[in-house]
Amino acid sequence: MKASSGESYYQAVEEFFVSRRGDPLFLSNADWTLVHRWRVGGLPLRVVLRGIADALDGHAHSWSRDRKVGSLRYCEAEVETARERWSRALSAGAAEGDATADALLEFAASLESGHGMGPRAAACSRNLASALRERSAATADPRDVEPWLVTGEAELLAALRAEAAPQSLRDDERDVDATLAAYRQRMPPRVFAQVREDGLARRLLERHGLRRLSLFLR
Repeated sequence: MKASSGESYYQAVEEFFVSRRGDPLFLSNADWTLVHRWRVGGLPLRVVLRGIADALDGHAHSWSRDRKVGSLRYCEAEVETARERWSRALSAGAAEGDATADALLEFAASLESGHGMGPRAAACSRNLASALRERSAATADPRDVEPWLVTGEAELLAALRAEAAPQSLRDDERDVDATLAAYRQRMPPRVFAQVREDGLARRLLERHGLRRLSLFLR
């Protein structure tokens, strides 16, 4: 089964790091926690992979190149450098406030085009869409908007779950657990639980044609 974008982020980082190292060393608990921090911090996958590649390229030309890189944490500084380059590129392009407003309008359009919802979830969706359009008219820092989006999404998910057929929720759990089976014993329990919850939320929203209400988990 194809992993959702949230789940595949973790898989892609591990597979890229392992392939570039040249031997099958899997990630440690500390490494998974680091990947989780990048993910929830909104760092795009391509930026993370660029940083990992830069770190391992640098190691390949260093005096210590005969020693294997033992942890993803070796790449942390280069990933941070890649983040800084990405942030500068964003600043040189569209204004941050404009990008946030555009994202809020996209969320509103998604909510307005949702389907198959019960009355409670449909009302919640309409109210959120209206509030999103109002918020989009005001310039806002994404770091201020994100907590509000998280709260709104939690209310919508609660309504969708309350009105969902129990079998559909069980099917989602089965599918997510099957997708993540290889990681259950290798991820720290807290990280695994959050990745699993992300997958369940994404599937529930997608069933109704909706998207995650997050500027960072898109």
